[in-house]
Amino acid sequence: MGSHLLDQFLQENVQALKDQGIYNEIDPIESPNGPKIRIGGRELINLSSNNYLGLATHDRLRKVAKEAIDEWGVGAGAVRTINGTLSLHVELEEAIAKFKGTEAAIAYQSGFNCNMAAISAVMDKNDAILSDELNHASIIDGCRLSKAKVIRFNHSDMEDLRQKAKEAKESGQYNKIMVITDGVFSMDGDIAKLPEIVKIAKEFDIMTYVDDAHGSGVTGKGAGTVKHFGLQDEVDFQIGTLSKAIGVVGGYVAGTQNLIDWLKVRSRPFLFSTSLTPADVRAAREAIHMLMESTELHDKLWENGDYLKAGLKKLGFNIGDSETPITPCIIGDEAKTQLFSKRLNEEGVYAKSIVFPTVPKGTGRVRNMPTAAHTKEMLDEALAIYEKVGKELEII
Repeated sequence: MGSHLLDQFLQENVQALKDQGIYNEIDPIESPNGPKIRIGGRELINLSSNNYLGLATHDRLRKVAKEAIDEWGVGAGAVRTINGTLSLHVELEEAIAKFKGTEAAIAYQSGFNCNMAAISAVMDKNDAILSDELNHASIIDGCRLSKAKVIRFNHSDMEDLRQKAKEAKESGQYNKIMVITDGVFSMDGDIAKLPEIVKIAKEFDIMTYVDDAHGSGVTGKGAGTVKHFGLQDEVDFQIGTLSKAIGVVGGYVAGTQNLIDWLKVRSRPFLFSTSLTPADVRAAREAIHMLMESTELHDKLWENGDYLKAGLKKLGFNIGDSETPITPCIIGDEAKTQLFSKRLNEEGVYAKSIVFPTVPKGTGRVRNMPTAAHTKEMLDEALAIYEKVGKELEII
């Protein structure tokens, strides 16, 4: 493609996204990503961060990260399989395994990498994957990379899952079959029906894979959705991120020692990407220790989530069927959703609009992410602004 054709392609398609109301404007923040943030010189109540427990700016994590830099430097210096595995990485993985209740764990550079790594290291073109239709994009891409047959089942529809599992098993076409689900679905805040999924998997001898990016630190008193249901010994793959509730960056897979040993020799992001930095590793380990020591931050998160959810529902907003602090305000029309988010911003609340292709067309929403760091006064101020803008735009 010549440069002029590329320019024409980009201009036309970017404009098309803007015309449809689905072009995402990026707002650089000028402060730490806490309960309040500064953008364009203005202070806003922040309801768009995944920093659920406020750990991204916690003094205890800042301290150990600084100490790690002084002792170990700013980078690991190599991929894990050459000489980029520091004793810090081993300590982090041991902490993760203890936290998740598994034999072992392996850390990656991001949660997205985990799904690209683990699925493709175990599944291939002779296998099949049963995937919830609302699974995260990283799961979708990991499935594509594996070249396995992907069979989507209706969101949290156990009858549909069972029927498709039965058909896949009885077809005799596949060497291995795996069922994959998010633990907590990030756009709606609902929780996967893991007990039913595990029961179906046992019936048809299917592997189980749970991406708990939005559950770790949030459900199961902090230990995640698998722990919430007491299924640590029943789920084959537990995937998580170190960049949301944990507050740092990176991801992990937790499971049996055999699984982790295999991923260390066959998962490409582990083999071909430089290790997590010493500061990130030490901070992530400290965050996990904090969650194992106390549920104080977890409990505060849920208290704030329930408070905001009740306030929005009382005002008349459609908040869907969220079972977690994730609280969507579902508007529907993409352009109106974008306008709603813009007006909230102008009035002092940063709540980002979520539109197609992140969610299906016609289901645009503003997603609210209250954290343990928010005060009741902040949430009350946010609710007052929601009421003002909601009435102005005739949403409520």
